[in-house]
Formats: sequence, structure tokens, C-alpha cells
Amino acid sequence: MGVSNKITAIVNFLALLCSIPIIGAGIWLASKPDNGCIHFFRWPVVLLGVLILLVSLAGFIGAYWNRQGLLAFYLFCMALLIGLLLVLLVFTFVVTRPNGTYSVMGRGFKEYRLDGFSSWLRNHLTNSRNWPKIRTCLAESNTCPKLNQLYVAADQFFAADISPLQSGCCKPPTACGYNFVNPTLWLNPGNPMADPDCYVWSNDQTQLCYNCNSCKAGLLGNLRMEWRKANVVLIVTVVVLIWVYVIGCSAFKNAQTEDLFRRYKQGWI
Repeated sequence: MGVSNKITAIVNFLALLCSIPIIGAGIWLASKPDNGCIHFFRWPVVLLGVLILLVSLAGFIGAYWNRQGLLAFYLFCMALLIGLLLVLLVFTFVVTRPNGTYSVMGRGFKEYRLDGFSSWLRNHLTNSRNWPKIRTCLAESNTCPKLNQLYVAADQFFAADISPLQSGCCKPPTACGYNFVNPTLWLNPGNPMADPDCYVWSNDQTQLCYNCNSCKAGLLGNLRMEWRKANVVLIVTVVVLIWVYVIGCSAFKNAQTEDLFRRYKQGWI
């Protein structure tokens, strides 16, 4: 195996390793309860990671056994996959940039306004066609019931840093002035005119605030927070992949030159 092919094999092995954090980030996103209820958000990152792993493996085999056709296939596919990963990064950055978060005095958690998030997320996730399915899925999850196991006293709950999804779906908006009984049971609103969600809230444990705008906003807040964390891993990985790809292209060209020179020495040309 020539020097350039050895370099290409090493580079492809590094690209193969780069697929691991991408797959890991995708599995982490898919494991979250909100992504579990939004099926088309669950697996694109995992799928990209698996494709990068398979293409890198093909490039490694092509470099190790000097299969120029397989290496050319690897370079073409890897360029396409890096482009798709960049598109995904830009897209998620744009749609998660708007932030509907606002602070509440005397509370450790934040609350969320639906109109503060991107119109694309609102139109695709909280519309009348998709939301009933998401709402049912959230109601069947353990997102809200587990709060009752974690927090018993009011001051303990008010100081808690609960997730955006729990803040929006498991309790009424603070402005309504409901009295705390437990995290999912609230009575006697002091200011029911403060927010339309005050009238939507229900102590029925299958209803709670799942039909509230605050719940829709909480879902988008969760998605924003999780995708922003995943994007840190993806940005680092795509930078390494681009660096690996550039080295791979250079090594591929050098391997072709070495092969041509070897043929010339052997009298084939």
C-alpha cells in the first residue's frame, strides 16, 4: 500500500470515528420525551451519522486495498453528506434562534410565549393537524406525573429549575394566580383574566395544560434547548470532517499520481 493510500486509510478511519458523536447526539435527541412525540424530528441526525459511518468504512476499504473507484465514490458521497450536515446545522440555527422565554419573579423556572418562537416551528408543530397527536403523546408520557414525586412543598417547587415542557404543560401560567396543592393540582385562580390559558387549565390529570398555548411554547422551548446543545457537538464534528475530507482529497490525488508513476516505471506507458 502506497504512502498516499495509507494516509487516506487513516483519514477515513478518523471520519468513521467522527460519525460516533453524530450518532450519539442523534440518539440523545431521540430519547427526549418531546422528540419522542415528534416523529419527523427524531432520526435525521442518527441517519446522517450512520450514512457517514458507512461511507467512511467504504473509503477505508478502498484505500486499504487500493480500489480507486471505491475511493472516488467515498469522496463524492462524503461531500454530499457534509453538505447535508451543514444544511441541517444552518436550518436548526435559524429556526431555533427566536426565543419565547421570559422570567417570572420568585420562580426558579422560566415560562414561555408561543409567539416568541419561529413561525416555521409554530406552523409545523403546533397547528391543528399535528398538535392533537403531540398532545396525546405528551399526556401519556411521564413528563408531568414525575413532578409529583420530586416536589411536595410549594416553596420547593417554586425554586425548582424544571424543563420548558414541564413549565408550560404541567401547571397553569403563574399570572393566573392559582394556589398550589401539588405540581399538577392547582385551585382558585386569583387573576383568571391575566391569560387565556387560565381558563384552559384543568386539574384532570389527562388534560392539565396540554391544550394551552403555554404548553405549545414549552415544547418549542424544549426543542430549542436540546437542538442548541446538540449543535455544539455537530459543529465541532463537521469542522473535523471538512478537515479530514480536504486531506482525503489531497491524498487521493497523490495516490493517482503515484499509481501513474509506478505504471510508467514498469513500462505500461
